[in-house]
Amino acid sequence: MPATVSNGRWTNWAGNQSATPARIAAPTSAEELAAVVRRAGEEGLPVKAIGSGHSFTAVAAAEQAVLIRPEGLDAVRELDRAAGTVTVESGLPLSRLNRLLAEAGLSLTNMGDIEVQTVAGATSTGTHGTGRDSGSLAAQLRAVEIVLADGSVQHCSATEQPELFQGARLGLGALGVVSALTFAVEPAFLLTAQEAPMTFDRVLADFDELSRVNEHFEFYWFPHTDRCSTKRNNRSQGPAAPLPAVKAWLEDDFLSNTVWEGACRIGRAFPRTVPAIAAVASRAWSERTYTDVAHKVFTSPRKVRFVEMEYAVPRAAATTVLRELKRLVDRGDWRISFPVEVRCAPADDLWLSTASGRDTVYIAVHLYRGTADQGYFAAVEQLMTAHQGRPHWGKLHTRDAAYLAGAYPHFTDFTALRDRVDPQRRFANAHLRRVLGD
Repeated sequence: MPATVSNGRWTNWAGNQSATPARIAAPTSAEELAAVVRRAGEEGLPVKAIGSGHSFTAVAAAEQAVLIRPEGLDAVRELDRAAGTVTVESGLPLSRLNRLLAEAGLSLTNMGDIEVQTVAGATSTGTHGTGRDSGSLAAQLRAVEIVLADGSVQHCSATEQPELFQGARLGLGALGVVSALTFAVEPAFLLTAQEAPMTFDRVLADFDELSRVNEHFEFYWFPHTDRCSTKRNNRSQGPAAPLPAVKAWLEDDFLSNTVWEGACRIGRAFPRTVPAIAAVASRAWSERTYTDVAHKVFTSPRKVRFVEMEYAVPRAAATTVLRELKRLVDRGDWRISFPVEVRCAPADDLWLSTASGRDTVYIAVHLYRGTADQGYFAAVEQLMTAHQGRPHWGKLHTRDAAYLAGAYPHFTDFTALRDRVDPQRRFANAHLRRVLGD
């Protein structure tokens, strides 16, 4: 389930962030959204759009704000085959966009590993998958429509208000409320997925080669073991050879969600069992190969709830960081039931992209909901920041504007734009004041 609003209080998907709004609005057009923003300004109230609530940070949480729910802004405005673009409203879930594109014989170039987010929520926080040549969802944007603090509806692209476009593609909700997005799309394609177990040492020894020869490479390391599950996705001429329905349900839903939820609950209640659970789990993902339409290979159902920290480190530092992380876990007293996820991205030019200006490797650590942290995230963060790490904007971290200004070459460009378009901080909250300054 996505985020919820119950008894007047909003709670995110993971259940670790909540807020009580002054009121809730669900506009169905950019004009209605603009009117909501203007009225909030007249009343001196902050404005926050909530998406599907899949951020673990408080980026969308603000007490006594006008809370904008996305479900009324879900139209597909234009599909331009000649230009290779699709324009959709900001509240459209990625799952629906993927299926609408597939029906039209089109596809996004790259995707994250879940598709429950709204398109604006995903792009505004830097949601990404893994790719040798293709970057985040925000990097695939060609135009943005955004409602600013004065209630004006602005259109921007690389040629129309390019400075606003640079900020609004990945804007954290700090510049305004996105009302529509134009994505680059391409003809639909098949991906062949090759999934195979591999030892930790072998993955790291071959990491540069694996990430070079495969279009999309990622792996999961199971803490307390030396085992990894690797996944290589590459374009295929076909024919399609999807997993049989029963096998897909058994492995990708029942084992990966239902059984895994039970294992996590046991590990949370009896931490000493976690290494044994990890040993079994690391062997449950066997070798398999299948070919299917892109969005079915890129994305998977994720029903087990958790909290997550993810850092982007320079590609050249990745294997060093991963070895240090394994040593941290091996010598620590933590009992970590969730695997560590590792993905790749090429450098891009977005001001606040975690891959801005450098080839990047993402390292994500997780804790099952309700599990005591016991310093795990803090130790991981210390390791990541020692290697010039940039935190994912939608995932837990403790960095502030002073640190982030040194981590992003264009940080001050973004904050100067924010000063210009939202001088009264209509879209600010406590979290944005910490990470962007005030």
